[in-house]
Amino acid sequence: MKFGLNVVYYRKKKRWSQSQLAEAADIDRTYVSSIELGKVGPSFDVLFRLSDALGVTTKQLFDFRDDNNE
Repeated sequence: MKFGLNVVYYRKKKRWSQSQLAEAADIDRTYVSSIELGKVGPSFDVLFRLSDALGVTTKQLFDFRDDNNE
């Protein structure tokens, strides 16, 4: 679940819609939604495409921030 919240965080930081992220990562928008909601976990391939599209490292997608300290 927290992984999905990180995807949302970085997507919103870029002011992108789910559709824009999906296009940049070459995946379906419904798949982005499922990842963000924690319904599915991405494959390694998709994980790397998401991090590239968002301009962050894969590690950053797994660094669970405390939003109060941001």
